Amino acid sequence: MKKILFTAILALSIISCKENESGNAGAVENAVDDTNSSIKGSFESGRSENMIDKIYSELAKKDKNLKELDEKLVKLNEESRKVLAAYDEILNKSESFYQDAHFQATSVKDSLLKQHLEKEITISSDSYNQKISKVKELIDKVNTNNDHIANLYTAFKIRKTLPEIEKYQNAHPLKTDNLESFIKKQNVLLDELKKLSE
Repeated sequence: MKKILFTAILALSIISCKENESGNAGAVENAVDDTNSSIKGSFESGRSENMIDKIYSELAKKDKNLKELDEKLVKLNEESRKVLAAYDEILNKSESFYQDAHFQATSVKDSLLKQHLEKEITISSDSYNQKISKVKELIDKVNTNNDHIANLYTAFKIRKTLPEIEKYQNAHPLKTDNLESFIKKQNVLLDELKKLSE
């Protein structure tokens, strides 16, 4: 009985594979309407870049204002990075110095000298922190603005590309006939297998 069942399944699989080989190309072609999208180029390549950026990039190629906006944002980001990097270098060196000074002061064996050293380091550190409080406040403001710009730009790109993906979807309505036809084939095989296994 097992040999008969196995042979039947094998034969049906071979027949099914041959049918699928000849019908697969047509099935895939017929799965969607063959209509070009206005932003077809952004849908052709793989998924190395996210779809929003791909679609937006295609739109920017055709729209001078979008291209100029992109260039402004790139330039502003680069300037922001350079401005912050200049301040970060100085602030980080000072912070590292005070950390090293506190750490090395702990290795001093003379307790009175250690106490005086730690007091001097703290006074210098507190004084420096007062001097740079306005600078830190402005750096925080720059970072906050950068985040706000990035958030608004993301929202803008999503809103700009939503109608484009909808155009693509409307140009490629998915049909159900191939799925329904394939399910019928599956059901035929299921029925045969059920009868064989009884």
